[in-house]
Amino acid sequence: MVVFGIISSGGAAALGNFIDIPSVIITIGGSLSSTLTSHKLPDFINGFKSISLAIKEPTIGNPADVIANIINLSNISRKEGLLALEEATHDMDDEFMKKGVNLVVDGTDPDLVRGILETDLLNVETRHKRVIGFWEKWAEMGPAWGMIGTLVGLVNMLKKLDDVATIGPNMSVALLTTLYGSLIANWLASPTAAKLSVNNETEIMLKEITVEGLLSIQAGENPRVIEEKLKSFLAPSARNTSAEEGVGGEA
Repeated sequence: MVVFGIISSGGAAALGNFIDIPSVIITIGGSLSSTLTSHKLPDFINGFKSISLAIKEPTIGNPADVIANIINLSNISRKEGLLALEEATHDMDDEFMKKGVNLVVDGTDPDLVRGILETDLLNVETRHKRVIGFWEKWAEMGPAWGMIGTLVGLVNMLKKLDDVATIGPNMSVALLTTLYGSLIANWLASPTAAKLSVNNETEIMLKEITVEGLLSIQAGENPRVIEEKLKSFLAPSARNTSAEEGVGGEA
């Protein structure tokens, strides 16, 4: 939309007016250096790599599928006992659920099962927040360094204030750093942080559903009761969708 606005108001040739290498170096280089200073190097690198997670569709699954798997495991346990769940883990792609099922099959105390799984969940969320924090910090530093670049440009402009012909071009270049900083924050960093936050919330919810579901299975609760309990994690519209997709089992 920015490119469209530039071209529609000044033609394709006007794009050249918005390109200035020193402004790019000040804004992008300065904001990244501040972001690097705020993070450990591995976290900085992982933050950069996470751009792919915001672009591609996440593979974390959906609540309806997780609940359906839990109910299926509940039915197996109800018919054949907890030990029969071990065979069900062989084709299971969800490592978190597989870990929980194995703990249940091994007869681990329910409080210990919850503690182990919630510790795993907490560590996952902590790692996610480090990555999200990278983008939030860059979104914060982009406009700040854009303003710094503008101030540098204004100083250079005021030094040549006696040359009226240079005031306009120098002012234009000075304002470009503010534009670049705003683009970093509002076009790249903030939207990426928001998308990763949504993915994080979804994944954490799925893991919470898994924990409650497995503990309910271990407690020997009825599959229909388990289904209703797990659907309480969802919005009302999602609960109806889950029911239509057949999330449920035998009584």
